[in-house]
Amino acid sequence: MSLRTSATTRTATRRSGRRRVAAPLVQLGQILTSVESGLRYRVGPPLGEGGFGQAYLAVRMGKSSRVPGTVCVKVSTKQDGWLREAYFGLLLHEHPRAVAVFDAFPAVDGDGRLLYCLATEYARHGDLASYLARHPAPWRERVVRREIAGVLQVLGRLHRGQLLHRDLTPMNVFVCDALTLKLGDFGIVRQQGDRKGVTARTLNPLMAPSDVFRGAAPKWQARDDVYQVGQLLGMLVKGDASKRIRTSEVRELPCTDHLKEIVYRCIGERRKRYESADELVEALTTPPRAVAPGRVATLKGARLVFTGFLSVTRAEAARTAKKAGAAVQSGLSALTTVVVRGRPNRLQAAGRDGGRKLLEVKRLREQGVKVVVISEARFWTLVGRRP
Repeated sequence: MSLRTSATTRTATRRSGRRRVAAPLVQLGQILTSVESGLRYRVGPPLGEGGFGQAYLAVRMGKSSRVPGTVCVKVSTKQDGWLREAYFGLLLHEHPRAVAVFDAFPAVDGDGRLLYCLATEYARHGDLASYLARHPAPWRERVVRREIAGVLQVLGRLHRGQLLHRDLTPMNVFVCDALTLKLGDFGIVRQQGDRKGVTARTLNPLMAPSDVFRGAAPKWQARDDVYQVGQLLGMLVKGDASKRIRTSEVRELPCTDHLKEIVYRCIGERRKRYESADELVEALTTPPRAVAPGRVATLKGARLVFTGFLSVTRAEAARTAKKAGAAVQSGLSALTTVVVRGRPNRLQAAGRDGGRKLLEVKRLREQGVKVVVISEARFWTLVGRRP
């Protein structure tokens, strides 16, 4: 049987495509026997290594209707991560977007050392990081939305069970047959006792939100998983997983303004992110809603915010609004009732409707806050004068 190799773990060695492990736990051709299933696996070349241990291509020996002929065998000397991976393999059994775990068993090597082994689905194209390194081209937006929504199905199942993945990196998303993305590596998943999150001790610096990494936000929450998915979205759109996406780069992404808005909200200010995988799926699969202008009869008593370029200075517009009985705010809040929209800034964070304040309008509307957006022309009509 001809076996193709690809990198599947989270190290620089894996991303470069080199097949090497520092100190092999098993040897090429070694037979690992599962006391659980009775199956045997012949160890092939190494695929890489990471936090769990080492990964090897392997061939199943004997017949099985459940385990394919070619698998990835993950070997570790650490029981904790093995137990967690085995548990989530059982929990997500047959989920089409989770890397399948077929077998979990301990084995003893020639020196009497106990090894903890998993036989998992072999991702033919490797992890997303190594795939994009070999094929550095943007993915079509339709495909990006579909594939990330698929991965979010797995994450949504975790979030509904108060579980946080915390390691949604391009090294833990795998490119399987037909370029289908699947989520794997559940080694640092933790359950939160409440919605406050879990203490963030184990982090991947490449993909951890900066506020969590710096310690400003001591607990990891579902919205931090969402941050990592936003990074995956941006990386796929760019066709480059070598570095994280910055908020200042979002407007340059080669995709629609709507997807830019989604990415920006995922990786932007923490309190304004989508709060769960299910919320993000809805955003990805629901047609965008434009910020349509509304109507108000008077500005008296209104709590008003300006956005965009006005025909006068902001200070002059604010003085005029106050004379008309409005209270002028510098930023939006749940108390804001009116937003006056000037000419859009072509450098807005995420396209024409993707200025920070307009994104906040959309978020507040999702929460049931009634915010009316009016044009500058309507503003001058309401105040009874022209600039």
